[in-house]
Amino acid sequence: MKKTPMTAEGNGRAAISEPWVAALASFESDLRRRAAAPNTRDAYRNDLRQFAAWAAASDLEPRSIDVRALRRYAASLTERGQAPATVARKLAALRGFFRTLVELGQRGENPAELLSSPKRSQRLPRVLKASEVAELLDRIPATTPLELRDRALFELAYASGLRAEELVSLDVGSVDFDAESVRVEGKGGKTRLVPAGEHALRALERYLARGRPALEVDGEREIGSETPSRRAPALFLSKSGRRLGTSDVRRRLRTWARQAASQAPALVDAHPHALRHSFATHLLEGGADLRAIQELLGHASISTTQVYTRVESGRLRSAYARAHPRA
Repeated sequence: MKKTPMTAEGNGRAAISEPWVAALASFESDLRRRAAAPNTRDAYRNDLRQFAAWAAASDLEPRSIDVRALRRYAASLTERGQAPATVARKLAALRGFFRTLVELGQRGENPAELLSSPKRSQRLPRVLKASEVAELLDRIPATTPLELRDRALFELAYASGLRAEELVSLDVGSVDFDAESVRVEGKGGKTRLVPAGEHALRALERYLARGRPALEVDGEREIGSETPSRRAPALFLSKSGRRLGTSDVRRRLRTWARQAASQAPALVDAHPHALRHSFATHLLEGGADLRAIQELLGHASISTTQVYTRVESGRLRSAYARAHPRA
């Protein structure tokens, strides 16, 4: 049977057969049909290519994979030192892959459904105190165009609990100042309206009035006639006038967080998702309903949102231990 070269995990190369190439292409098409996020498609594509290379080494084709083969594969991942969360993600990719083959009539059953995922450690998300978030945001002077952009960017990240990917995908028209809300394209192409607080809206108004126009002009000078406004009306622009990327968001937050860490040491390694976690936790502390927080975060399942109840429970236990004389 004809085989096609494909990079396997690590530096080696393995050849996979045409049935694997066709099956992987079918799954990729199904992910696009389901409007899976680009990051999800990339992760699943890499995971499944690694599995295909592993299976090819044992002359296993998509139709001949059974649960015993999958267990051997999971064991090989663990032996190579893969973290439980990584193994669980790879197995989730396999469940989706074989589910697609069943739906297309290429298999009669999904062998991955019989496979249990490894237990993952219940690591709670990192949450900043409200005073630490204030210290971070107030440290951004909002004078230059880049400072105005960063202040608006991180005020909005905390005010609305947005992911870095959601922040950089916002367009100018995504902000509704009259309704005091932001229209967000979340995971799976789902749209939601999220309130934006007074501080965030004021920062956005200043940025749109004085910061973004300057960045757009700089971009026009750099790239000529193909202006940013003609390509896409991105809300947050880089210094070259292009749409900001998630790596830019992480880098700029790290810069400001380190400056603020002299007054709030917990900010040293702050990342964009910490602002999202803090948003959710502070809402819960303030009495917000868990279902409402689920909708604001764009979580498909309430079980994902329930992690914040454990954060709040842990905080209360710590407060009890510090304050109660018989704790």
